[in-house]
Amino acid sequence: MKPVPSSDKKRVIVDYKNVTKDILELFTDRYPYGYEDEDIIKFKNAKGETVKAVPFETKDTKYLVKVSVEMDARIEAFMDDDDDDDDTVGGDEGNMEAPEEADED
Repeated sequence: MKPVPSSDKKRVIVDYKNVTKDILELFTDRYPYGYEDEDIIKFKNAKGETVKAVPFETKDTKYLVKVSVEMDARIEAFMDDDDDDDDTVGGDEGNMEAPEEADED
């Protein structure tokens, strides 16, 4: 089976109002530690409004996930739920932040 050329891929713009669990999973797989400012693209929609979005692709679809406070909250809640579902012992294995070091005087 030949890969789908990039130009033949379906294009989907996702807003927090219509995001699915599957899309959130794909998004967090692509951006497991969140996205940065340089990941965001800007474009004008049909109404002439500037829209900010984070792109990612699957083998057959190009997604643009609109950036908003609401979408950030959905992504964070999804990642928190996913962390809670892990079968790890100790509970902090998913935390990638370095522990704070105590000052020794």
